[in-house]
Amino acid sequence: MKGLGLEVGALIIVMLCMCQATSNLHPLILVPGNGGNQLEARLTSDYKPSSLLCNRWYPTSRDKNGWFRLWFDLSVLFAPFTKCFAERMMLYYDLDLDDFYNAPGVETKAPHFGSTQSLLYLDPNLKHVTSYMAPLVESLERIGYVSGDNLFGAPYDFRYGLAAAGHPTHVGSKFLQDLKALIEKASTSNGGKPVILLSHSLGGLFVLQLLNRNPLSWRKKFIKHFVALSAPWGGTAEQMLTFASGNTLGVPLVDPLLVRQEQRSSESNLWLLPSSKIFGWQNPLVITPNATYSADDIPKFLNDIGFPQGVYPFETRILPLMEELIAPEVPMTCIIGSGVRTAEKLFYKTSDFDERPHVVYGDGDGTVNMVSLLALESLWADKKNQSLKVIRINDVSHASILKNHIALREIIGEISEINSQIRSNVM
Repeated sequence: MKGLGLEVGALIIVMLCMCQATSNLHPLILVPGNGGNQLEARLTSDYKPSSLLCNRWYPTSRDKNGWFRLWFDLSVLFAPFTKCFAERMMLYYDLDLDDFYNAPGVETKAPHFGSTQSLLYLDPNLKHVTSYMAPLVESLERIGYVSGDNLFGAPYDFRYGLAAAGHPTHVGSKFLQDLKALIEKASTSNGGKPVILLSHSLGGLFVLQLLNRNPLSWRKKFIKHFVALSAPWGGTAEQMLTFASGNTLGVPLVDPLLVRQEQRSSESNLWLLPSSKIFGWQNPLVITPNATYSADDIPKFLNDIGFPQGVYPFETRILPLMEELIAPEVPMTCIIGSGVRTAEKLFYKTSDFDERPHVVYGDGDGTVNMVSLLALESLWADKKNQSLKVIRINDVSHASILKNHIALREIIGEISEINSQIRSNVM
């Protein structure tokens, strides 16, 4: 019995140490990618539908204040409602105000800021089909993270982006302000420990901009580490397909031409077009019988596909922003998928961009090209004050990096390693 008592005592000590160790985890904030959180909308009297089907009564399911889930909703799969969805998701660039705005009569918001709730499933009624960060959050909880205590989410209106200095971005700038405040609050509520930022895809571009738009002293105080999953640092060749012919992003039954105009209107989509700094200014990405377009020809490309209104905001607001891949001087880890067929060149038989092109594939994660995923390695090779670690995971795609068990093991391993110094001190 005496031996059993010693064993029980030892077990209690180990459990207490483990509890103390998990309580000393650095707070962690998740920043999703494009389309990676729920988006809600509300229609006002200024809303003018294009058809009776898209009238203000649709959808009928709303909260008491008139808000309904705009993204993601199953009705987008059915052609008549796809059109309603697209016109409500449209953005418009106001040349006089030099900024992007919702369609008249459409109000939008990203619900549950600060919580992981809207990042778990894009449609809570279809959890199995629309799971996004749920597997990642569950894995983080297994190593001691608790949502609302030391684990937080930063959803945002992913249609909007940022712009170069001197240009207003009322939605994107507000998100950076809110994210900064969340970082400071998470640190303060966790004993002043600096925060780990964990982003996916487009979220990585926002985080890098946030870091570089704040003083180094602030970064050193509040940021422990920045972990970027599948970040498209230099854009993607696939985005040329999105602008030219529409892209269903794997969603079945949807006609890409029905969502093409809405996708073209997205400010963040302009930001994801390929950068000539990364892809090279002579490398052809789109080839037609009459013209060839490289990343250096984006303005001409936008004009030729029938989207001339995108040229000015791209040249003045987005293009300078794409060049700002400045080392933030905080420790960084990039975790990427590789070995997945990724669109590299698009061949059109005619100059009609309504048709689907022949696609030539190269290496990447199925969405982002390898040259973009690895851009920071070459750009920051001589940066002495920048710690950068790159982890490649073979046969893992852009989306599955959040679900694949090997990828999750790598991500959790990296988060645990970042926390390991505190844990070893506690033990």
